[in-house]
Amino acid sequence: MRTGSTPRSLPRWSGRVPIADPVDRRNAPFLQLLFAVVGLITFSSVALYALRLRAPHPPVPLDAWFGLACTLLVGAVSWTSLWLVRRGLLRTGVKFFVVALLASLAIAYSRLGVGELATDPVPLLPLAIAGLVLGRRALWGVFAVLAAICAGSALAELARSLGTPAHSSLRLSGLALVTIGAYLLITLLLDRTVAALRESLAESDRGRHELERVNAQLRREMAERERAQEQLIHAQKMELVGRLASGVTHDFDNIINVIAGYAKRREQLADRGTAALLDAMGGIEIASRRALALSRKLLNFSRRPKGRPERFDIGEALRELQPMVRQLFGAEVQVRLDTPAEALPVTMDRDQLELVVLNIAANARDAMHERGRFAIECATTAAGDAVRLQLADDGCGIPEAVLPHIFEPFYTTKPIGQGTGLGLSLVREMVEAAGGRIEAHSRIGAGSRFDIRLPLAAAEALAAPAPHSASR
Repeated sequence: MRTGSTPRSLPRWSGRVPIADPVDRRNAPFLQLLFAVVGLITFSSVALYALRLRAPHPPVPLDAWFGLACTLLVGAVSWTSLWLVRRGLLRTGVKFFVVALLASLAIAYSRLGVGELATDPVPLLPLAIAGLVLGRRALWGVFAVLAAICAGSALAELARSLGTPAHSSLRLSGLALVTIGAYLLITLLLDRTVAALRESLAESDRGRHELERVNAQLRREMAERERAQEQLIHAQKMELVGRLASGVTHDFDNIINVIAGYAKRREQLADRGTAALLDAMGGIEIASRRALALSRKLLNFSRRPKGRPERFDIGEALRELQPMVRQLFGAEVQVRLDTPAEALPVTMDRDQLELVVLNIAANARDAMHERGRFAIECATTAAGDAVRLQLADDGCGIPEAVLPHIFEPFYTTKPIGQGTGLGLSLVREMVEAAGGRIEAHSRIGAGSRFDIRLPLAAAEALAAPAPHSASR
């Protein structure tokens, strides 16, 4: 387990550096590996050479001691640069490494000559690192230093070989020019490659920042839309509460009259004995419970929506809602509710179901004026996988040209001040949020019918209510 976790932990360790720049943060793992490997190789080569010196060996020439010193310098600089990168000073570490490496090259090849420099790949290392990390100016600065090292090495070798044939001097000059030309070609390639890479990274960063900005704006818009949705639903509820006010007042008047009637007959009831008084108290309790249930239902409905789906029996919910639906219509309008014997569980925000039914009922009231019939029917579909809820009226109907637009937001045919055009739009949105769908059917003079399909919830234990068919 430990052997398998080490390879994965090493990249994480190398990536945990306190560097803010995203490009430098991407380069940090590679540079740490490079500095560690260069230091390991240089110290290993010095150690191997030291082991060779323990055996009988001719005296070590001065140039060899020069090379060993430069190798040790490069190793020490590599691990120092690694430490600087770990501290978050990536560019400082790279500059230190490049400068020290160029200095060691200048010292070494002033003794070794341009011939050795032409075949040595080490000078390419500061070129590549400077271009990758420090940018174009550093890249061309390193090239200039390498060209100077190459020219200085050739001049030093020419000075040491004074008196040699002329063709030897020409060979050294040509070798220096070829080496500088090779460095120039590599620098050009690196310049274009690094420029393209940095442009690509910059474009990627711009795209990422733009995407983050768009996502943040989208989240703000979604939050604002949710707030507006809650406010809109609450406004719709308050509008319906206003329509319910007159009917609720009438119902409360009836309840108060019942209680007052029992109170007026208290002396007659007292003469009839304890049984009559108990019956009267029972009637008062029933009337009080009815008033309390009606006021609580109205209060809960008027609260701001919570948007919490729950699993409930839609038939039971419709039966509890029937008194409120009744209050929307006049005394000459017949309201009928048909629910099946078995429970029909659905998963939906119960407040939103009530708002759906009351919105459609309010529109039916406007279509029927003072007399007519409004029916709510609830049953399972033929396939048995959904609940079919029908709400129908026998009012004036919806014109054929208007019917396709009734679910569009802010579309209304009512006079100014009598409708916002948002009721049916909210109805469709709430039905679809519950995984269902809604359709409208209507003809002029033949009334309107709204068909709602809601998926049945998973079968769980629900108390089966008694079959219910009521008209009021």
